[in-house]
Amino acid sequence: MTQILDQSDLTDRAAALVEAAKRAGADTADAVCVRGMSLSVDVRLGKIEETGRSEGDDFTLRVFVGRKTANVSANVVTDPAELAERAVAMARVAPEDKYAGLADEDRLATEFPDLDILDPSIPSAAEMTETALAVEDAARAVAGVTNSGGASAGWSLGGLVLATSGGFVGSYLTSRFSLSASAIAGEGTGMERDYESDVKVHRRDLADPASIGRKAGERAVRRLNPTHYATRRGVVVYDPRVATSILGSVAGATNGSSIARKTSFLCEKMGERILAEGIRITDDPFRLRGLASRPFDGEGVTPEAFDLVTDGVLQRWFL
Repeated sequence: MTQILDQSDLTDRAAALVEAAKRAGADTADAVCVRGMSLSVDVRLGKIEETGRSEGDDFTLRVFVGRKTANVSANVVTDPAELAERAVAMARVAPEDKYAGLADEDRLATEFPDLDILDPSIPSAAEMTETALAVEDAARAVAGVTNSGGASAGWSLGGLVLATSGGFVGSYLTSRFSLSASAIAGEGTGMERDYESDVKVHRRDLADPASIGRKAGERAVRRLNPTHYATRRGVVVYDPRVATSILGSVAGATNGSSIARKTSFLCEKMGERILAEGIRITDDPFRLRGLASRPFDGEGVTPEAFDLVTDGVLQRWFL
């Protein structure tokens, strides 16, 4: 267990890549080393359908030669000098970008708050199989459910180390636990399918397996015998799953890259109302046990919480 959580080798690897880049002629550079491992179990109709396990390391080196930049990646242990020479050669023939460069040193994170984004427990395949079967059993027990689309349990652990030529070195580890089920209700051409799932950073925060299966079954049954309403004006109440997809669309449309390329329909909407009054969307990277919480961003900069939308009015871009 200790060996899995130890990232000292990744830290050494990142530092070696940055030093190799400087020796190869880069003015500045940064390196990201990512370690990931996962385990998943899929069951259907009371039997194991598939189990999967993966683990590996990925390395990315980004170099700057003046205002020219390039990056190279590898997923196996590669000679740092070879990787650096390749990256610098690519940067020298790349077009100049006046905005290219590392983050200013005064913006780099110096303190790393404990966001509680790691559950060090590692479930066994047997434990995950038992849980997945419990999820499916609950779904199949719902009146009206006629078949199972299967259930799954998953776990993953990810670690990241970022090192820059300016002296910044930061790292963190995060975990994921997930459960899901798919249920089928009805017969013949009237069959309907739906699902339920949950993902959390800590295993004990997951919803009860039986409740996940039951909700999947109930959702499928509710889809049976749909009716049509006549065209009308009315209040629409979105299911939380739909609301999440809407938020994803807003986040994509306010991405700085899309705004810079003028490919977003919100390019000219800063300061204007894009959602209904009373709606507030906040990005908080310091949320305890948050799925996307991080002590620093991809540049090593301390992130900040901010309102993307306040009272329906667009306030910021995602940069």
